[in-house]
Amino acid sequence: MSNFKVSLHSKLPAVKTSIFSIMSGLSSKENALNLSQGFPNFESDPKLIELVNKAMKNGKNQYAPMPGIFSLREAIAEKMENLYGISYNPDTEITITAGATQAIFTAIAAVIKKDDEVIIFKPAYDSYEPSIELFGGKTIAVQLNPENFNIDWVKVKGLITDKTKMIIINSPHNPSGRILSKEDMLQLESLLKNTDILLLSDEVYEHIIFDGEKHQSAGLFPSLAERTFITASFGKTFHNTGWKVGYCIAPAFLTEEFRKVHQFNVFSVNHPTQVALAEYLKNSNNYLELGSFYQQKRDLFLSLLKDSRFDFKPSAGTYFQLLNFSKITDESDVDFAIRLTKEQKIASIPISVFNEAGLDTKVLRFCFAKTDETLIKAAEVICAI
Repeated sequence: MSNFKVSLHSKLPAVKTSIFSIMSGLSSKENALNLSQGFPNFESDPKLIELVNKAMKNGKNQYAPMPGIFSLREAIAEKMENLYGISYNPDTEITITAGATQAIFTAIAAVIKKDDEVIIFKPAYDSYEPSIELFGGKTIAVQLNPENFNIDWVKVKGLITDKTKMIIINSPHNPSGRILSKEDMLQLESLLKNTDILLLSDEVYEHIIFDGEKHQSAGLFPSLAERTFITASFGKTFHNTGWKVGYCIAPAFLTEEFRKVHQFNVFSVNHPTQVALAEYLKNSNNYLELGSFYQQKRDLFLSLLKDSRFDFKPSAGTYFQLLNFSKITDESDVDFAIRLTKEQKIASIPISVFNEAGLDTKVLRFCFAKTDETLIKAAEVICAI
C-alpha cells in the first residue's frame, strides 16, 4: 500500500458515521433484535416482486429515461389527483429518483448556493444538514418542543432573513411520529406568502398515518405548492427500502433545475422496478390500506408495553415509536441505547443525535415495522428492563 498523502480539506469535517450504521452494525454483532434502522423485516407483496421479475423477463433491463418512465410518472400524477385533488404534469413536474434521500439531496443541490440559509426542524433526518453544508449553505435549526414536537411559527418567522432560501419540513415526522396539522400548513403558507423562499416537503411516510387523521401534503396549499419540492418513497410505502426508488414532485421551473442535477447524479433509476411500480399503483388499496396495517402494529406494540417502565405517547404516523426512559436511568440516550443492545439484545436509536446541540431528552426511537413475532419478543425484553 502506498504512503501517498495529500493535504485534503474535508467538505464535511463534522460528519461522522451515521447512527443508523452504528446501531445496526452493533445489533448484528450482538445478535440483537434490530428495532433501530427503519426497515421492515417482512417481505414485500409477492405480486409486486412478480411484476419486477416479469419486467426483467420482458427485457426492461437497460437505462430508463432520465426523468423516469412515463407510465410511472403518470401513475403518480393520478395518485396525487385522486388523493389530494391536485394536478401535476407527469412530463414536466415529476421525476423518479433513487430513493427519497437522493431526491432531497438533488433538490438542495439544485437551488442552494454559498451563504444561503435553510431552516430545518430538529430532531431532523440526518441527511438534511450535510447536504446543505456541502453546497455552501448555512443551516438554521429550530429545536422542536421535546414534549409534543410542536413548531413555534412565531419563532420561525423571527429567523427568516434576506438570506433565507428554503425551509425543510417533514410530515409525518421522523423520528417523533408527529404529523403537521392543517393549521400548521396554513401558518407556513402565510409565512412564505410574498417571499421567494422555497419549501422542501419530505413526505415519505404520507400513507402511514393513524387514528383517522389525514396527511396534509404541501401540494394541498396553492401558494405552498407553487414553491415546493415534494419528496416521497416507494421503499417506505411498499416494504422494499433496498430497492431505493422514490420521486420528486415540483413545479416545472423547479423540476427543470432538479433534473439538471439529477442527470449527472444518478441519470436514471432501476428500470424493471419502475415498470412494476407503475402497474402496482393501479390498485390504490396497495397504499390506502397501509395506515391501518401499521396502526395494528403500533397498537400491538404499545399494548404490550403498557406495564413497562418507559413512558410514551402513541405515534401519530410513520412506523416509529418514541419511548422515554427518564424513570429508569440517568445515562445518556446514546450510552443507554448501546447498553441495551449489548446487555438486553435490543437495538434502538438515541434521539439526541438528531437534536440541536445534542439535546438529550432521555428518549429512544424504536421501529415497529416488524413481524408480530418480533414485536412480541421486543416487548418482552423492554418490559423486563
